[in-house]
Amino acid sequence: MTHRTTRRDFLRGHSGGADSQARRRASNDLDLASDSSADLPLLQIARPAMACEFQIVFNAGQYAQATEAAMEALDRIETLEERWSYFRPASQISRLNLVAAEMAVEVDAELFDLLCLARTIHDETDGAFDITSAPLWEVWGFARRQGALPDETEVAEALSLVGGHYVKLDPARRTVHFARHGVRVNLGSIGKGYALDRAAELLTARGLGDFLFHGGQSSVLARGSRAGPGGAASTGPGWIVGVKHPLRPKRRLAEIRLCDRALGTSGSAMQFFRHRGRRYAHILDPRTGRPAEGVLSVTVVASNAAVADALSTAFFVLGPQAAETYCRNHPGVAALFACPSPGSERLEIHAFGFGPDELRLPGEGSASAGPAPDEHAAPAPPPN
Repeated sequence: MTHRTTRRDFLRGHSGGADSQARRRASNDLDLASDSSADLPLLQIARPAMACEFQIVFNAGQYAQATEAAMEALDRIETLEERWSYFRPASQISRLNLVAAEMAVEVDAELFDLLCLARTIHDETDGAFDITSAPLWEVWGFARRQGALPDETEVAEALSLVGGHYVKLDPARRTVHFARHGVRVNLGSIGKGYALDRAAELLTARGLGDFLFHGGQSSVLARGSRAGPGGAASTGPGWIVGVKHPLRPKRRLAEIRLCDRALGTSGSAMQFFRHRGRRYAHILDPRTGRPAEGVLSVTVVASNAAVADALSTAFFVLGPQAAETYCRNHPGVAALFACPSPGSERLEIHAFGFGPDELRLPGEGSASAGPAPDEHAAPAPPPN
């Protein structure tokens, strides 16, 4: 009999051999920064889903119902994965990809809402974000985690199946139709953040106002504040999260204060391949069919996790200049770029849209504007 877990093995804070190992791992799951040695302990509850580990962090002892509410939220993540996974044959997404080119397919309101959001971000970023990019992902070998250089004909064939305009959405009937055979949608670059948003709503509805919720550390949603002595906010409002250096993950690139906001990070440090000395990242430009270049990592702060996730991917493709324009035109969106510096072993750090006290770079005070390319440079090792 298959055991559908409420995954109490992953409940942080219980005693026991296996759980003690899990708890020790959890201490480094998310880089929570603090200026105070008197912060209250944290209760951390986690479960694997969507090819990563989702974790909810509470101020220990603050909520009697924290554990049960967290289990409900993590159950919600599992349910959404079952419905929207690109890799599960019985999912709604697999059904869409199978038949939507033949006929209009009615979908539930939640999926339709997500597809509409994906279309909006696609249009706002001039196609740099595109949920139909799966053919490119496959032809470059990243679907198998075996990157390989395709020939131009293969890229052109894959690119002919990519384009948000192929996905026809009918709000009146709540249907989805693909305008071309071979088009497929994959929600991997936005679905995790959207799942975080929906699961966090359950926590809020249960009366939990202070928590941090992340999926694989790359998608983070914060509500309320981390508590200090007497229950007061330990370092001011919100939660301070460390952003890892893209090439030296044991180092911090920056610290970001999240106050009822979300964060998404996209990077190429771990997923890439080299061919004849050239580095090819796994984040592809859906407009050209080729890997995006000139960026190592992008962290985006936005009002919700779905938007932060999608924009981090789009900004990785667009680069700092276009991202700065987007942030200027969309108050409430901020971006932090780490880019290689040509001819140097240092990184160029660019930041846009952050307010006072929201961003801190190592050895610096708060930053709210984009520095000149060589101003906040962080040492980086030479390319492999």
